[in-house]
Amino acid sequence: MSEKSRIVILDGHTINPGDASWEPLEALGECVIHGRTPPELIVERAREARVILTSKCTLSAAVLAALPKLEYLSVLATGYNNVDIVAAGRRGIPVSNVPAYATETVAQAVFALLLELTSAVGAHAAAVRGGEWVDCPDFCFYRKTILELNGLTLGVVGYGSTGQAVARIANAFGMRVLVHAQRIPRHLGQLPVRLVPLEELFETADVISLNCPQTRENSGFVNAGLLARMKPSSLLINTSRGGLINEADLDRALRDGIIAGAGLDVLAHEPPRGDNPLLSAPNCIITPHLAWASLAARTRLVGMAAANVASFLAAAPVNVINGEYLPAARG
Repeated sequence: MSEKSRIVILDGHTINPGDASWEPLEALGECVIHGRTPPELIVERAREARVILTSKCTLSAAVLAALPKLEYLSVLATGYNNVDIVAAGRRGIPVSNVPAYATETVAQAVFALLLELTSAVGAHAAAVRGGEWVDCPDFCFYRKTILELNGLTLGVVGYGSTGQAVARIANAFGMRVLVHAQRIPRHLGQLPVRLVPLEELFETADVISLNCPQTRENSGFVNAGLLARMKPSSLLINTSRGGLINEADLDRALRDGIIAGAGLDVLAHEPPRGDNPLLSAPNCIITPHLAWASLAARTRLVGMAAANVASFLAAAPVNVINGEYLPAARG
C-alpha cells in the first residue's frame, strides 16, 4: 500500500487497550496506531497521513492547515465536537463519525447510574464489606431511602437511537416517558411517549436523561435557570457530553437541595481537574466516560470506522457530517 493511503490513528488506547482488534483497519493499508497523542505531537504524527482517525484529540483549523496530505478524517465516536468540521470542509476534507455503535451500551449505563442513585447497590455492598451488616442489630439496614422507578416520569432530551433505547427500557420499568428533541423521528414507534417543550420536561420529570449531541447552540444549556425548574426530588443523568451542563450551576443545585442527585458519565474537561466541585458534590455519582465502552460496542466501533475508511477509499464516503461545507455543496 502506498504512502498516499497511510492511515494514522491518533488515540486508540481507549478504543482498544488490548482486548480488541485493529484488524479491520489494518487490512485497508499502512496503519500507524498511537495509543495516545498529546496536542503538541498531533501535527508531527499525522503529517504524512492521507487518513486520520481520532477519538478525542482536538483537530482545530490550525492543526488541519498543517496537514497538507490529509484527505479524510473519521472520528472514532459518534460525537465530533473536537473537530473543526467547517474548516475541514473548506479544505475539501470529508469528516465522518460512527453513529449508533454503542446505543444499547449507553442506554444500559443510563440505568446503571439511575439504579445506583435510586437503589444504592454499590453503596450498600461497600457498607456490607465494611462490616456494617455484621454489626447491625436488625436483619437489614438502609444507607439511604430506596426509590421505586415504576410510576415515575422520565424526561429524555434527545430522541435519536440512544434516546429511543432509554425510553424503551424506561417503559419496561413502568415509567412514563416525556421527550424533547430538535429532531423527532418520523415514526415514534409503539412506545407511549409524549413530546413536550424543554421547560415542561424539566418541570415535570422525576428523572432527566441527556441523550443529545453537544453543539455550539446547546453548550451549557442545563444551567441555573433550567435546574431551578426541576423538582427538589428529581435526578439528572448525563451520558452524552459534559459540556451540555453548566457544572458550577449543577454543583450549587446539588449543594442547595434544588435537585436530589446526579449521575454523570461525562464532564466538561476530561480527565477532570482536581478542583472540579462536582467531584465532592452531594449525591453525585461520576463514572469515567465509560458508558460507551463495552467490548461489543468497541468492536462494532472499529468495524464501522473501517467501513467508513473503505468507503472513502472507494470514492464514496459515508456517514459524512460536514457535507454542507464541502466544495461540491457550496457549488
